[in-house]
Amino acid sequence: MVEKNVNTAWTEGSWGFAGRTYVVTGGGSGIGRAVSLALAAAGARVVVAGRTPEKLDETVALAEKAGGQALAVPTDVRDPDAVDALVAAGVERFGRLDGLVNNAAGNFVAPGVDLSPNGWRAVVDIVLNGSYFCTRAVARQLRAQGTGGSILSVIATYAWHGHPGTVHSAAAKAGVLAMTRTLAVELAPLGVRLNCVAPGPTETEGAGAALWATEEARSGVLATVPAGRFAEPSEIADASLFLLSERASYLTGECLTVDGGQWLGKQVYGRTGA
Repeated sequence: MVEKNVNTAWTEGSWGFAGRTYVVTGGGSGIGRAVSLALAAAGARVVVAGRTPEKLDETVALAEKAGGQALAVPTDVRDPDAVDALVAAGVERFGRLDGLVNNAAGNFVAPGVDLSPNGWRAVVDIVLNGSYFCTRAVARQLRAQGTGGSILSVIATYAWHGHPGTVHSAAAKAGVLAMTRTLAVELAPLGVRLNCVAPGPTETEGAGAALWATEEARSGVLATVPAGRFAEPSEIADASLFLLSERASYLTGECLTVDGGQWLGKQVYGRTGA
């Protein structure tokens, strides 16, 4: 499992992760776990947050097996007090923070007119409010340290083009993109960069169960990807680490799309393909 999710290239070169500490929300599985393991392999310390302690403990064990240090802190990102406690726990264990990956999310497919108020609130609260609470708490710590840092949020391309059945998630992720670009300007004088990564369909248990639960649905999604395949979590982790790294030191307020051309390849007229 470690071999699948960690690109050993991050252990080489001056990427600037050695000795640094990053909080990763939703780190118990999928993309969050892949990013956590890649950071650990690159020499970073990782504070893994999520709502399922057992999954967090698995990520910590894998991170340590990859040669890094990690701490599991069960956290509900919807609770700002819990988020403050998460940051405090990371600082107490490792002495400082250097960045954040906002990956915690929730999603399900539902027509907008039939979506319940609770369904709307649940997704917006995790994705938008949770990302803001975590960003605010980590940014305050970075300001207090005077060290600068990097904050990355995982969104989706439908944040700007929309998608039927995901009005709650699309609205929330669009809000995260707007938050990122606003705070990129506000926090630049502190040396804090904020960016987004927008993955396409990725081979993870959570997204698969929520968005393509049947083989027919999976085939339908795959047909929209010009690259002809789903992403591996490790590929999203590679893109994420670039945005977090010193190699991207002059890049802020941007969104890197990693979707195999999905959002560009929507066919309207004529045939496509070679």
